[in-house]
Amino acid sequence: MRTRHYHNGFKTALLLGGMWALLLLIGSGIAYGTGRAVWIFIFAGIGLLQTAWSYWNSATMALRSMNAYPVTEAQQPAMYRIVRELSQTAGQPMPTLWVAPTMTPNAFATGRNPANAAVCCTEGILQLLNERELRGVLGHELMHVYNRDILTSSVAAAMAGVVTSIAQFLMFFGGGNRRDREGGGLAVIGSLVLALVAPFAATLIQFSLSRTREFDADEDGALLTQDPLALASALKKLESGNSQYPLAPTPQTQNVSAMMIANPFRGGGIRNLFSTHPPMDQRIARLEQIAGY
Repeated sequence: MRTRHYHNGFKTALLLGGMWALLLLIGSGIAYGTGRAVWIFIFAGIGLLQTAWSYWNSATMALRSMNAYPVTEAQQPAMYRIVRELSQTAGQPMPTLWVAPTMTPNAFATGRNPANAAVCCTEGILQLLNERELRGVLGHELMHVYNRDILTSSVAAAMAGVVTSIAQFLMFFGGGNRRDREGGGLAVIGSLVLALVAPFAATLIQFSLSRTREFDADEDGALLTQDPLALASALKKLESGNSQYPLAPTPQTQNVSAMMIANPFRGGGIRNLFSTHPPMDQRIARLEQIAGY
């Protein structure tokens, strides 16, 4: 099998660097408008706490959001057989296995590191896919764990939250001292522009990061399983299955949806621009290219 591997670490660094640059830009606006730079450190501290809490509790939150339950090897022998084989191939510890009680065909992995990882399949995906396709999906999910994507996603989500919080602060309180002293109309306009644009920019950066990681996990998973066409076949079924049985968009499911292998919500058109997942046809085309098609 002819393989190609895309190293997206540099892209990830650029994306997170863009988020930090956005934070610094907003911070400069607040410092200029209020003359109180201390607020920058306050929001940065909140962001660090949010990141640490989300990272440490990511597995519990995600599994609880999907009402997932742990399964034994007697209950899901195929899942255990596949994950054990792939874990041994990768030289990594065996994660815990879970099943979510929904017919929406999907899967996700979570956990702060390989030693504390969990892999969850929905009841729908276990019914929809054959064992070869399921192996492709599980290889993809294991690579999310091995690539430390949970840490990256937690940091990006926390930073996006900080950007939004600072922008809201800027909207309501920005410009106070210096604006009063100088009557700076431009400062007021600048504050409003930053407050409106920053959350949107942070969201786009976060979505770009998620899409980059999905491409990574597709390709790395194909290398792990040595069967890219199995994952390509699974993705085709998942696109149709999630359209037929979409997940209800609640705050809980929206938080975990970015971890899933396929977008679990019904959508199309302009909504795809704001999806955390790249277009399915692009993912399938890349996998077919890896297989030499």
